[in-house]
Amino acid sequence: MPVCLVATRFHLVGEVQVGKLAPTWETLSQWLCKLQKPSSLPVDKVIYALPSMTDVFKELIHQPDELARALSGMGLVCDGAQPVVTPLSGGVSSSIARIQLGSESYCLKQALPQLRVAKEWLVPVDRVYAEIDWLRTAEVIVPGHVPHVIGVDEATNSFVMEFLSETFVNWKHELMGGRIDSDTAAQLGDLLGRIHGGTCQQEQVARRFAHDAHFHALRLDPYFEEAGRQHPAVAPALHRLVARTRNTRLALVHGDVSPKNVLIGAAGPVLLDAECACYGDPAFDVAFCLNHFLLKAAWAPTMLPALFESFEALLDGHASHITWEAAEDLAERIATLLPALLLARIDGKSPVEYLDDNARERVRSIALRLLAKPTTSLSEITTVWTGEFGL
Repeated sequence: MPVCLVATRFHLVGEVQVGKLAPTWETLSQWLCKLQKPSSLPVDKVIYALPSMTDVFKELIHQPDELARALSGMGLVCDGAQPVVTPLSGGVSSSIARIQLGSESYCLKQALPQLRVAKEWLVPVDRVYAEIDWLRTAEVIVPGHVPHVIGVDEATNSFVMEFLSETFVNWKHELMGGRIDSDTAAQLGDLLGRIHGGTCQQEQVARRFAHDAHFHALRLDPYFEEAGRQHPAVAPALHRLVARTRNTRLALVHGDVSPKNVLIGAAGPVLLDAECACYGDPAFDVAFCLNHFLLKAAWAPTMLPALFESFEALLDGHASHITWEAAEDLAERIATLLPALLLARIDGKSPVEYLDDNARERVRSIALRLLAKPTTSLSEITTVWTGEFGL
């Protein structure tokens, strides 16, 4: 089935694949500019039909011969032993599996063109290279706190990284189980701060991670713009946040600092899933994680005091590394992003799964109120949250 792609000059709304290669949005923009545009349509509203990437995508873990070829190309062979593939759960944007070759285990990851969510969410599969580059860059800055990349297969847009054993626990599972340790939040804040501080104001890094279109497809559109489509009254405020976030380029951003993407081991947190990586606003990473503390407090109000300790601990851990701007300016952007992220996790394309209807409505109400009358104070937001969900 073809997919209709709307081009608004140099911005693409949609995602396609031509042939077997998934081009970047920037490449597609160049192709579209060379096409003859129908004279009956305005230049900024041209519709093109191109082959859909979902029609040709093949999931590697279901293609034994391709998998064997890819692993062999990465130098991962074990005397002719067949790989044992165990799919791993939890991801909506990628196919992830444990690969056992003899006594060794690895983690295979392949980007999906259609995310596994209720609403249509198509994203370029070449975002996997942003993740690979982020992992390699971050490993230099915070060794031992990101998985090591072992090999890459460009033909299938997949890569293999070290498999982190069962001695690691998932932070989301810990939080949902009421095991809330503010030291973990402080350590994560420190890691983010070191990565932000270690890449701030570096033109070479900025050029390598100029993945604005991917970030828009993975974050700005499905989160903020989708929330604006559901709530037109606050759409202008959300669009202003989109524009500000898109135009703020200060450091290397992970883009998905969620507790589900953090494993806790003996040496502290390990950050996973960096396919949203771009050179952007560090405030987004911090706000993205703080948002999860607020949402889990709405889910389990008895945990609110402990979650707010982690809220403050993450901020404190990050603060000592802020050299690229005044800490107050960063904090103000974090505060203005939080209501948008709250609303996005209720009415965007990736709603949280653990809130009941009552909690969802209460979160939605606060988020809409804070978007209509913005605050730049994080303490004001936590005060409002405590007033609504505190016991």
